Amino acid sequence: MPLVSAVDLSRIFKAYDVRGVVPDELDEELARRIGAAFAGWTGAPRILIGRDCRLSSPAIASALAEGMNAVGAGVVDLGLASTDLLYFAAGSLDLPGVMITASHNPKQYNGLKFCLGGAKPVGEESGLREIRALTEAGFTPTGHPGAIEHQDLLPAFVEHVMGFIGSTEMRPLTVVIDTANGMGGLVAPAVFERLPIVLHHLYPELDGTFPNHPADPIDPENQRDLRAAVLEHGADIGLAFDGDADRVFLVDERAEDVSGSLVTAMVAKAMLRREPGAAIIYNLICSWTVPEVIRENGGVPIRTRVGHSFIKQEMAETGAIFGGEHSGHYYFRENYRADSGLIAAVLVLVQLSEATVPLSELLAPFRRYVASGEINSRVDDQGARIEEVAAVLADGRQDRLDGLTVEFDDWWCNVRASNTEPLLRLNVEARTEDLLKDRTAMVLRTIRGEGEDA
Repeated sequence: MPLVSAVDLSRIFKAYDVRGVVPDELDEELARRIGAAFAGWTGAPRILIGRDCRLSSPAIASALAEGMNAVGAGVVDLGLASTDLLYFAAGSLDLPGVMITASHNPKQYNGLKFCLGGAKPVGEESGLREIRALTEAGFTPTGHPGAIEHQDLLPAFVEHVMGFIGSTEMRPLTVVIDTANGMGGLVAPAVFERLPIVLHHLYPELDGTFPNHPADPIDPENQRDLRAAVLEHGADIGLAFDGDADRVFLVDERAEDVSGSLVTAMVAKAMLRREPGAAIIYNLICSWTVPEVIRENGGVPIRTRVGHSFIKQEMAETGAIFGGEHSGHYYFRENYRADSGLIAAVLVLVQLSEATVPLSELLAPFRRYVASGEINSRVDDQGARIEEVAAVLADGRQDRLDGLTVEFDDWWCNVRASNTEPLLRLNVEARTEDLLKDRTAMVLRTIRGEGEDA
């Protein structure tokens, strides 16, 4: 078979997954090659395939399975699935898997997320480079094709999620969820119908054209309908899931944002009640609040780089019970160290049901600092600009765990290079709003080359 262009593959093989526009960058022929490459790399006799509801997903799933079968691997077809359902399947069946999804990207995109048996991550440094090389080389059918079987693991996944509640008696709650016509519409109602909640579900239909708004809840504009519905129904909480439902974003009863750091702190507190003294992972752009809350509740905070492969590796090495990222990913040891927005949402609902105050008051002790959010700047030489920031902030406490982090007594910042674009990502946190604005502007001037005195 002719080689696939390395230039073409460099555009779609990212740090953690494969993602591109269909069919210009990712088509059925390429999916077939990737399927054969992944099967050859794993050497597994059977491989899981799950898919989201994008219009291109069925054809890509079929082609992926054809490639796997051609080199002798059997396929377990999960059908429509959320990414956390695929991870559950990989963990519970101890099989490698591929989730066909482009997550929060627009409808013209699709992609592939990979994992090994036990839901172990596959990223650029843990197999993705080798899979790309095998894809480039092409494959030769074995002459002993594998078979396809179908399994519905949604009921088992629901029971798994419910296991995180245990015997807790929940009081009734009013909840609004927005699944944006994505895969949350499959998994969230199946869990929430088991809970004592009045559920108002926005855009539950699975529709890969995403007709109501993009399945990207990190953009505040895409939370507008959720916020309005929370106020309209007098809800206790609002939950927004992204397209493949592995991330969840929260708003409180006042329809105000609850950051990923606050959710991490809240869930960490709940997990430490179950296992006092346990280790908790958090990434280095999480708020200072997170390690403070972990220590206050008797846990051991462990700081790590941004990215699911680093979180999962650290959890495996330390035995941490939970890990959280500011971006809305939440990882659980008892979920095969994989992330699940649904499990995180359920644990927040349990805490809210136990409280005698609304969510905004429950979170008030955690709202200790103000943050900039992630600010992206396009620069030509990422490394040089990071060094300029380091020089300007030379009197701070610096480390290079992931990009550059500089801490002072009353504020901190992190500057990291994008893996895929000529961008620098800046996060700043401070004790006051005025200090935040001043320090953010100062660092941005340096990053963007707007003055020596930056």
